[in-house]
Amino acid sequence: MALLRLHQCARNLMGSVGQLRVLQSGGPASGLQLRHKSLAAEVSSDEPAPPKMPDFDYKPKPYSGPKLAEVLDKRKKFLNPAMFLYYKQPLNIVEGKMQYLFDESGRRYLDAFAGIVTVSAGHCHPEIVEAVRRQNELLQHTTTIYLNHQIADYAEALAAKMPGNLKVCYFVNSGSEANDMAMTMARLYTGNYDIIALRNAYHGMSPATMGLTAHHTWKYNTAQGFGVHHALNPDPYKGAFGNDGARYAEDVQDLIQTATSGRVAGFFAETIQGVGGAVPLADGYLPAVYKHIRDAGGLCIADEVQTGFGRTGTHYWGFQNQGVTPDIVTMAKGIGNGLPLAAVVTTPEVAQVLTSRIHFNTYGGNPVVSAAGQAVLRVLDQEKRQEHCKAVGDYLLTEFRKLQEKHDVIGDVRGRGLMLGVELVTDRKTKAPATPETLQVFEKMKDLGVLLGKGGLRGNVFRIKPPMCFTKDDAEFLVKCLDISLSEL
Repeated sequence: MALLRLHQCARNLMGSVGQLRVLQSGGPASGLQLRHKSLAAEVSSDEPAPPKMPDFDYKPKPYSGPKLAEVLDKRKKFLNPAMFLYYKQPLNIVEGKMQYLFDESGRRYLDAFAGIVTVSAGHCHPEIVEAVRRQNELLQHTTTIYLNHQIADYAEALAAKMPGNLKVCYFVNSGSEANDMAMTMARLYTGNYDIIALRNAYHGMSPATMGLTAHHTWKYNTAQGFGVHHALNPDPYKGAFGNDGARYAEDVQDLIQTATSGRVAGFFAETIQGVGGAVPLADGYLPAVYKHIRDAGGLCIADEVQTGFGRTGTHYWGFQNQGVTPDIVTMAKGIGNGLPLAAVVTTPEVAQVLTSRIHFNTYGGNPVVSAAGQAVLRVLDQEKRQEHCKAVGDYLLTEFRKLQEKHDVIGDVRGRGLMLGVELVTDRKTKAPATPETLQVFEKMKDLGVLLGKGGLRGNVFRIKPPMCFTKDDAEFLVKCLDISLSEL
């Protein structure tokens, strides 16, 4: 039937070409126009009309820069080939505004991944852009060997967002740097060496943090992670003990007793695993683990690189969802809304250990990024983005679960706020990953105008982590597009 329709469409197209010759010789145009409308309707009659993207009162600037082919050619010639691209036909993104991105042709895309969970307030948020512009015109760089009020003001503002005695900041440029420093501080403060992290975790790509990371796809065959031990992942969906956090915590206690001297430097965990596929920790896990770690002389370190600043909706920091207070908190990505900014926040007692030697970061907390960081905090508060994340995230979870009832390929829906995951499986009982199907839907979503993230050890989890200005209308559009894409499997 499909071949018959294709043959008929081809014959109709040839007829249209003949009518085009009539038009070129001065004949009437109406017949050709009507014929093209009829042909278009015939070709598309079997497919539902794509959903309409929400209205957005913004017109992108005309783009006259290098086109996709030229940019791709330069990338292949001059950039390291290890840098991967999304999509079979990559996108040449030339402009962004709030929750939307624009390609070289001016086509608008709904950004549901926020530059890998990095754009918190929105692309080119005007207040953040203005804060950066003002500081750029005054002073771009000093380093910390001189005084400048921006870094001090920002440290004060950030410390005010922290619970307990977490009041001392050290600014760096990336999450890898922040986690690397947290590991060093924990070892110096405790006098112990061993670190415990989780399977399925991602904490960075430096030589040290690559050892904390527990995905083979992110680990080179080099010396890394000396003294790092990985515990069972407390995954409520695929883990051995379901949602029983206390039982997973026993594995940490076993590691302390069997893989270390009985004394440890610290414990690292994301409160919702990001690269690992938006995996939340089992209920009650962190309180039990923190007790085991502290009893063994270690510090508890929360990696808030992706979950911080209200993204989870119910709390400002992800670790607060489990009712704990860490000894060290690392943060990056959304902290600067896309600028290179990260931080390690700890107690005055732990911070003191770095004074035994000279420690220095050339760019960390420079005046421009400190001005941006302050603007991010103001914007997220003024626009009530934490509450907004909860409302829109709850709506998405409800709608994703409706899709789960309709599409057997959806094995799990999970997360909090705008830190969500949808896992595709070939069999709900075995939970075998539906990796090719995930790629197919991923490409179709782009064609419909929605840019998702993708993660999980097997690459079968959609990561829905948009800018925090993402609206309910955007969420509704995303769900409709996902329904259409899944229906084509």
